[in-house]
Amino acid sequence: MTGVDLIFRYFPELTDTQKHQFGQLQNLYEHWNAQINVISRKDIDLLYERHVLHSLGIAKVIHFKSGTSILDVGTGGGFPGIPMAILFPECRFHLVDSIGKKIKVVTEVAAAIGLTNLTAEHERAEKLKDNYHFIISRAVTEFPEFYNWVRQKVSKDNFNDLHNGILYLKGGDLREEFGAYYDKATFYNLKDYFEGEFFETKKVVYYPL
Repeated sequence: MTGVDLIFRYFPELTDTQKHQFGQLQNLYEHWNAQINVISRKDIDLLYERHVLHSLGIAKVIHFKSGTSILDVGTGGGFPGIPMAILFPECRFHLVDSIGKKIKVVTEVAAAIGLTNLTAEHERAEKLKDNYHFIISRAVTEFPEFYNWVRQKVSKDNFNDLHNGILYLKGGDLREEFGAYYDKATFYNLKDYFEGEFFETKKVVYYPL
């Protein structure tokens, strides 16, 4: 199972609107990827497993409550932000990337599927003025550097089941990379939620701020 049915399998409570939005992603990313390469050629056929479902791993760790604001840093072509924005229509998502052409893909895909809870900006995270309840990202850099980019961007207004902070998609053995941050972090293995070799070493890292 490699298509959109993979998403429906792990998230059976989706509305018809959400199913339609997820279902449109393959054609849209194939179209935009042919013009602006945001996903590797070998991964485009596995879009739903390696990008969409991987992004939704965060939703196995936390169910964002209505009104939560989320910043996706280094979003690339819109991951994890676009799948998460589909899943949580009552939350607000802001996606940023330092490469403008990637943000063009994000805005075009979001508009095409009718996402009204998502904004995107060509900017570096450390230059943003606003604060957010959670920062999400997919392995844009080593965690200590990432922490320094975003540590001043987290709101003190807590109302979710997890304390506000960072939710970071990462793979492999992370003890050395996290160093002094390791003991405060919680590591969730995605193989506990999703089947398949791709998820064997993938994790969601939660770091409260």
